[in-house]
Amino acid sequence: MISHSIRVPAVALQDHRAHCDFGSRRAVGWIGSDHKQAAGTAPASGRSTRRGRGRPVTFKRTFHLVLVKPTHYDDDGYPITWLKSHIPSNTLAALYGLAEDCCRRGVLGPDVEIVVSPYDETNTRVRPERIVDRIKRDGGKGLVCLVGVQTNQFPRAVDLGRQFLAAGVPVALGGFHAAGCLTMLPAIPPEIQQAMDMGISIFAGEAEEGRLDIVLQDAWHSRLQRLYRYTEDLPGLEGVPTPALPAKALARNEGRRSSFDLGRGCPFQCSFCTIINVQGRKSRFRTADDLEQIVRENHRQGISSFFITDDNMARNRLWEQFFDRLIELKENEGISVQLIIQVDTQCHRIPNFIHKARWAGVYRVFIGLENINPDNLLAAKKRQNKITEYRRMLQAWHEAGASTWAGYIYGFPGDTRESVLRDIEIIKKELPLDILELFVLTPLPGSEDHQKLFRQGVWMDSDLNKFDLHHRVVHHATMSDQEFEQTYRDAWKAYYTPEHIETVARRHGAIKGRNPAEPAQFMTMFKIMFEAEGIHPLEGGILRLKYRRDRRYGMAIDPVGVFHLKLAIESWKKIKIYARLAWEGWRIGQKVKHDPNRHAYTDLALQPVVDDDFDKLALFAETAGGGAAVSKKRGEDLMRAKVAAQQNRQRLEAAE
Repeated sequence: MISHSIRVPAVALQDHRAHCDFGSRRAVGWIGSDHKQAAGTAPASGRSTRRGRGRPVTFKRTFHLVLVKPTHYDDDGYPITWLKSHIPSNTLAALYGLAEDCCRRGVLGPDVEIVVSPYDETNTRVRPERIVDRIKRDGGKGLVCLVGVQTNQFPRAVDLGRQFLAAGVPVALGGFHAAGCLTMLPAIPPEIQQAMDMGISIFAGEAEEGRLDIVLQDAWHSRLQRLYRYTEDLPGLEGVPTPALPAKALARNEGRRSSFDLGRGCPFQCSFCTIINVQGRKSRFRTADDLEQIVRENHRQGISSFFITDDNMARNRLWEQFFDRLIELKENEGISVQLIIQVDTQCHRIPNFIHKARWAGVYRVFIGLENINPDNLLAAKKRQNKITEYRRMLQAWHEAGASTWAGYIYGFPGDTRESVLRDIEIIKKELPLDILELFVLTPLPGSEDHQKLFRQGVWMDSDLNKFDLHHRVVHHATMSDQEFEQTYRDAWKAYYTPEHIETVARRHGAIKGRNPAEPAQFMTMFKIMFEAEGIHPLEGGILRLKYRRDRRYGMAIDPVGVFHLKLAIESWKKIKIYARLAWEGWRIGQKVKHDPNRHAYTDLALQPVVDDDFDKLALFAETAGGGAAVSKKRGEDLMRAKVAAQQNRQRLEAAE
């Protein structure tokens, strides 16, 4: 099941797709947070009518397929759920598409209606008792699939599964935690074995090529296996059902944004990454026709904003075909899209990549910067990252008008409090980066780092809920636990100062047609999530929802009065932080926006790259391994110059 690496969190019973087309040939329903029956779903009698192109089809029996993308718990044990969430679930879209295909093909027989109900718990409260009641009203046949379960979401997923099992509803669980553990560990780990012993079926692998059919048929015939293992066999992606969700399911995503993948797998060897071991090092791709189908299907329901979850779009060998197809749709039919993509630090060296990306609709890029110390990058086997290219790459995206967001990993053995805070200042001063996403180096199950620590018997925190890239789960080589955690908090605060928010706003304001208030708004949002909500900003959303009885299994349920008193005090504190920081960010944005001289602004990060940079910038002079990286770069440039000169001589000689 698909999930994504350190930058962005990600996918499973698979990160693919599942979609229901209201009013079409399938009578497939979507249940919102109120769990009322949606248009097109089966009536309570269990008998329903589906209209095809000819006569109506009458169903005698109903099977409920409930797809739940779990959230994870905050530090107080409450699920992190929002009125609107920022990051859409590719897993949910992927599984929904596969489920829709199962409906269309009638995999449970011509007289069985499959009612598919997707829930994203990051923006919808999941009420097991109501879902169970609905299944039982329609005859009691169904399956709850906990999809895209990452390691930090595993405790919450099991807690949900426990409630469904107690009511007699079968449960299956898939995602990167299960697939990663079964791929990289010598035996099934205790938490997965315990889930299986409870009665939860574990699905490890990708669900295309008829694998979801098998699970549904087993559930229908009450013969679910405890383990479905497909970790060694990676399916192709060409022509398979594509990811999509109905507009109603996307209504609680900020901006009604959806997501899909165009490729899986990665050829690199980063030791902290799970992608290369779960999705494989051999890349697999969808086609330009698949992409067009995704865009058209969403366009019909008014969806035009997408997050493409490929770990590295620049290494998708079909990138140009994809961008060209999107450009054709925009210019010939007026079908435009707004895209967020993930790329590596060498993407600017690919001819026309940035130009066509912007033309196709890319407005925001997540960049795997990871670190600015070459020694740390080598330790993580991130050899493809060259700090000598960072400035040129970021300037290229900035000049093209795209917003740049970069992941930065903290916690390498060579990190110290002083070096980390120094690096933050170097980034602020010398790199034209907008959003910096700090992540704690975490040995995620499925990664080489986790496998190595497991084999060595090194202590790792037993609470999987903390494996969210925001909590320390191992001891650092040189820093105490307290110093490590304080440095992480201070690094966030050091980047998101009012002064630097204004600097980033001015960098955008210097370009004609750009709104400097936009980066100020996003940076303020990140600051609010960290300071007010105490969570990683990528897990953020709009208006946090908290429910007394949804607390983590084994933790005490507060009395009604106590819970609401605590919630009122907490909310008042948050409101004050929200108001102060929002006012601060708004003032900065307006100040820069209305500055008559804003187009004349420049600073060191915006200065054109020149050879002298290698001798003058702290990025090269003060970072661990920076000097060696510069020497290597100069050696490579010299070699290329010699080869070019030799080729020129040969051409001249041939011409004579």
